[in-house]
Amino acid sequence: MAVWARMKTPPHEGPDGGGHRGRRWIAVVVIVVALIGVGVYTLFQKARPYLHGTGCEVTTRAGKMPLDLEQAANAATIAAVALRKRLPERAAVIAYATAIQESHIRNLPGGDRDSVGMFQQRPSQGWGEPHVLRDPVASTTKFFNALVKVKGYLDRDLHDAAQRVQRSADGRAYARHEDDGTVLAAAFTGREAAAARCWYPPGKRTESRRPEALREMRRTFGDDLRIGGPAPFKAGAAPRPESWNAVKVANPREGWTVAAWAVTHAQAYGLTEVRHAGRHWHADAGHDGWTDDPAAPTHTVIIQ
Repeated sequence: MAVWARMKTPPHEGPDGGGHRGRRWIAVVVIVVALIGVGVYTLFQKARPYLHGTGCEVTTRAGKMPLDLEQAANAATIAAVALRKRLPERAAVIAYATAIQESHIRNLPGGDRDSVGMFQQRPSQGWGEPHVLRDPVASTTKFFNALVKVKGYLDRDLHDAAQRVQRSADGRAYARHEDDGTVLAAAFTGREAAAARCWYPPGKRTESRRPEALREMRRTFGDDLRIGGPAPFKAGAAPRPESWNAVKVANPREGWTVAAWAVTHAQAYGLTEVRHAGRHWHADAGHDGWTDDPAAPTHTVIIQ
């Protein structure tokens, strides 16, 4: 009987039979976990453009500063006008500190008494008509025109130079924004490369209006801005999202000033890519900022 009982035991069972089954279960669990991980990663990648919301940020050696899209676009405009007028970076710092104090770098429809626009300039003080002062390019140009008339403005304390332009109630308030103005100037005047980034979810993207963007860029930077590429940009030209344009630049600072303008105005004009000096910004991954792109040219800014 004992011999018969031992013969009934299947030859594959025994001390190791459970171990084989255990290893198979472990393998199945590992595969399932891996598949779940791949699925979660895929979902995360699809949802990622929606997770960060909308915003901009500048990052320089002097510090970081968050901005919304309007603030960033206005900040880029200030740097572009300074470049057009061939002004030193210090002039841009003064302008930024002034705009932060007056409007938080926003194009306000009104303010104290008859103040209007980004610099809260007053028509009653001879700055111009309200509709002109609400144009960031025009108001910035007027600010710089007044600033360069201040004798020795580059050597004055910031609040002193700004007050001689603004004629506000308390000019000392401008001084508190000098550090932020220094950060913005380093980023938007191109002294530090690839320092400005913007992002927004797919739902806030707009149709391509690149011809309009390039005409506005030329109005801001000046008629000397050289624009080429296969896509037309003259008035009435149909947008060609699949094509591109190239803005020629004389030096790295000019290149990054142009690139920052394009990135900060991308949402408004439906721009999707900006490439310059070995770096690449793409609207689909705007929060990642500028990524490496060895083929991006040094003497032009490619805008798509």
